Amino acid sequence: MVTSKSSKAVKDVAYSFNEGEEEEQKPKARAEVNGGENLMSKTTLRSDNGEISKEELRRQHQAELARQKNEETARRLAGGGSANGDSRATSKTSADLVAYKNVNDIPPARDLMIQIDQKNEAVLLPIYGSMVPFHVSTIRTVSSQQDTNRTCYIRIIFNVPGTAFNPHDSNSLKHQGAIYLKEVSFRSKDPRHISEVVQLIKTLRRHVMARESERAERATLVMQEKLQLAGNRFKPIRLTDLWIRPVFGGRGRKLPGSLEAHVNGFRYSTSRAEERVDIMFANIKHAFFQPAEKEMITLLHFHLHNHIMVGNKKTKDVQFYVEVMDVVQTLGGGKRSAYDPDEIEEEQRERERKNKINMDFQSFVNRVNDLWAQPQFSGLDLEFDQPLRELGFHGVPHKVTSFIVPTSSCLVELVETPFLVVTLSEIEIVNLERVGLGQKNFDMTIVFKDFKRDVLRIDSIPSTALDGIKEWLDTTDIKYYESRLNLNWRQILKTITDDPQSFIDDGGWEFLNLEASDSDSDNSEDSDQGYIPSDAEPDSETEEEDSDSESLVESEDDEEDDSEEDSEEEKGKTWEELEREASNADREKGDDSDSEQERNRRKAKAFGKSRAPPRPAPRMPKRPKFR
Repeated sequence: MVTSKSSKAVKDVAYSFNEGEEEEQKPKARAEVNGGENLMSKTTLRSDNGEISKEELRRQHQAELARQKNEETARRLAGGGSANGDSRATSKTSADLVAYKNVNDIPPARDLMIQIDQKNEAVLLPIYGSMVPFHVSTIRTVSSQQDTNRTCYIRIIFNVPGTAFNPHDSNSLKHQGAIYLKEVSFRSKDPRHISEVVQLIKTLRRHVMARESERAERATLVMQEKLQLAGNRFKPIRLTDLWIRPVFGGRGRKLPGSLEAHVNGFRYSTSRAEERVDIMFANIKHAFFQPAEKEMITLLHFHLHNHIMVGNKKTKDVQFYVEVMDVVQTLGGGKRSAYDPDEIEEEQRERERKNKINMDFQSFVNRVNDLWAQPQFSGLDLEFDQPLRELGFHGVPHKVTSFIVPTSSCLVELVETPFLVVTLSEIEIVNLERVGLGQKNFDMTIVFKDFKRDVLRIDSIPSTALDGIKEWLDTTDIKYYESRLNLNWRQILKTITDDPQSFIDDGGWEFLNLEASDSDSDNSEDSDQGYIPSDAEPDSETEEEDSDSESLVESEDDEEDDSEEDSEEEKGKTWEELEREASNADREKGDDSDSEQERNRRKAKAFGKSRAPPRPAPRMPKRPKFR
């Protein structure tokens, strides 16, 4: 220490006091305290508060956005842009259902029993002594039943065109004069054969329906370019041990695969040859990288322009992920201490594994971003986007509460299925519904620029996230409105598309502005109670009402004046005047013989009786109880 070598003797120690300065400083400090208590500074005023000014700036910005949005919507509706927004391709009709092209192709009947021809996808039914073939897709349901006599029945119901659940298809329109069989039933004494037939028909029908639906979905797909493998040009960027969503079909054990970035797209493949997916760079609309922080998975997500097939599923969202820790946890055994070395070591291993997986994904993302930065991909404008967790909020976009996170260009939820990816540039407006003082949560309705597209609802958002959502929407230049109730948006959008001109003439989206409607109603009330010119001649009814009201007012005023005069008279008389009036009254009645002393005695006696306490009421005897 510096003072260790200093002298500590009394003669060497000196103190100096600045009494004058302290006396001068104390009143200033006291004055500052008193001023803070009694006077309000400019910074403490409500109008100059930072939060209020931010709210005012946001309100002004929203008003400007409302003007721009109404002009943009008017131009789009005038040009018929909303009618062209729905670019859904119609699926091709299925081919003619032909089980056998020739009668000779029908297999010979061994017995008059139900037979299933899996090669030709037909069911042979014995009808009037001959085998009649039916394509399995014409069968709607098949069931079996057994009675008490060990007799089994099989019932087959067919698809009949023209009913509520089976509209006319291409086959029924070609053969409009045909007669259709609706239902058949057969009886058998062999229950094992009946159960086997039912199982075979159901399996064959399920297989054919899955194949036809996949064929119909593939018919609507946009033709993709072929993947150019890296080959000798460069080593492909590779990420291994990944799982894919949606998963491939099949009943076998699921296998992890690897994702490789080639010349013009990605390829995901497993050890099975049929499990392979190609994603072209030109088909990627948005790419996301979400590391595991509070989630159990680290993922890469691709939102596509056009649908692709993953196995036998048609999808626009493809995700590759890795579980950073084991979801299954052993609950057996007793409680383990927090200071258990095995527990601490296990947590350390999980933390290290999560960090390693996040770093591997981050390295893959950085290398792919460098690849996309090359001149040949400049027109695609591709880059991995990362969700901003600090702006996230909880809500129910589908059926499960999930954590919804904004990104720089989207609003996403990538953990729970079905996924949620909303492009901010496709949003027309956002309406915050059920917003009120007594509500614990509210709903968000997203209206898209394509009015033929259904609105997206995110329900049960906590009210604590309201200010953050408003700030985020205002920052991203999205116009939002507030309402106290849920609106029927399907009817609203139908009204807009049916008569867009009236929607534009009525002010566009300003019918959702509650503040404007409230101010208009207040102005109308004020105008009703405004100035009435003296030149105006009132109607007869108003004259009568006014006269009646005036008479009522006058009568009430007269009564009030009378009561005031009476009260003034009562208050004006003194005891002497009252005594004089009493003596005059007694004199008139002939009571002059009474002396002054006698009158005083009677007065005192009357005054004492008036001040005497009231006597208690006599208690009634209780009535005897009879049993």
